[in-house]
Amino acid sequence: MHETLANLHMLTITPWKLIGYLGTFLFTARWFVQFYATKKQKKVVVPMMFWYLSVSGSVLTLIYFIWGKNDSVGIIQTAFPMFVSIYNVFAHLRHREPETVRPGGPEET
Repeated sequence: MHETLANLHMLTITPWKLIGYLGTFLFTARWFVQFYATKKQKKVVVPMMFWYLSVSGSVLTLIYFIWGKNDSVGIIQTAFPMFVSIYNVFAHLRHREPETVRPGGPEET
């Protein structure tokens, strides 16, 4: 998986980097989800999609740092915060409150 897929100027794209880029994109997308939810609720909220994106982005980024790059700093930087995200997902699933922020939901009427 270390073979080069493309060379863009000074950037080499490999399958491992695609996994890392996808993880980074998902992890970054959570802030846009949080911004949207806060804007709709007119107060600061953290919707469950924030935590789902955190976990999925962290897992992909962790995979990249373990097998694609073998980078201990990246592994530590990704692994420990990932446990907080996983805890929050499980805490939410235990209490199962209905999510109110969604396109076409009651906040848009």
